Amino acid sequence: MDIIDSIILGILQGLTEFLPVSSSGHLELGKAILGDNSVPKESLLFSVVLHFATALSTMVVFRKDIFSLIRGALKFEWNEDLQFISKIAFSMVPAVLVGLFFEKELEALFGNNILLVGFMLIVTALLLFLADKAKDTNKKVSFKNAFIIGISQAIALLPGISRSGATISTSVLLGNDKTKAARFSFLMVVPLIFGKIAKDAFSGDITMESQNITALSLGFIAAFVSGLFACTWMIALVKKSKLSYFAYYCVVIGIIAIVFSLLNP
Repeated sequence: MDIIDSIILGILQGLTEFLPVSSSGHLELGKAILGDNSVPKESLLFSVVLHFATALSTMVVFRKDIFSLIRGALKFEWNEDLQFISKIAFSMVPAVLVGLFFEKELEALFGNNILLVGFMLIVTALLLFLADKAKDTNKKVSFKNAFIIGISQAIALLPGISRSGATISTSVLLGNDKTKAARFSFLMVVPLIFGKIAKDAFSGDITMESQNITALSLGFIAAFVSGLFACTWMIALVKKSKLSYFAYYCVVIGIIAIVFSLLNP
């Protein structure tokens, strides 16, 4: 992988990890339109590096929250901080179960299934439209809400469903405060990212042979910087009820995907 490819993929990873447009859906559509060989294939190591960069960008944006949660948890009391951490853990259960028991079935959906991608992008748009219309409240995420949001995160494993879009929209539609919904959505994915990194790291498939350290480093920086921008921007957009912009975009791309699929069966 050359330097330009690594920077482009890093920027895409950083932006689509947080913006509600479905990175998996765009990658599938890009492969179908350009051809599998036209889209640079990431090595497993490069994928791990990019995911680590976006997880780190989340931690930087929410550093005050994370330090506060750690300090609160270290008191070993059933306080608000420990409850929040427990809700994060509870929300991970659906996605972990789906990943463990339906991994092959999910992988089968990622193979130029453009019609599915198109319809799922429109589903994402619908969720974003509904979330934008929801009234703002001061309600915090409950344990029940955390699990339901976790289910939406598991559903977002489908190509075309945006993880951030699904989880934030679900949280807002459950009546939670929009800023708190975005905060919970972004923090809940950090343990999953590190879990995925650990799984890949211990899989035995990662190799350092023939790796371009410069490309890896620039890819990491691109993903980290774009992740900082996207995460911060997304929080502001949710608070100001501007998700409909991305909803319109998802509708357009979804229709393009459906038409392309029908014209190229």
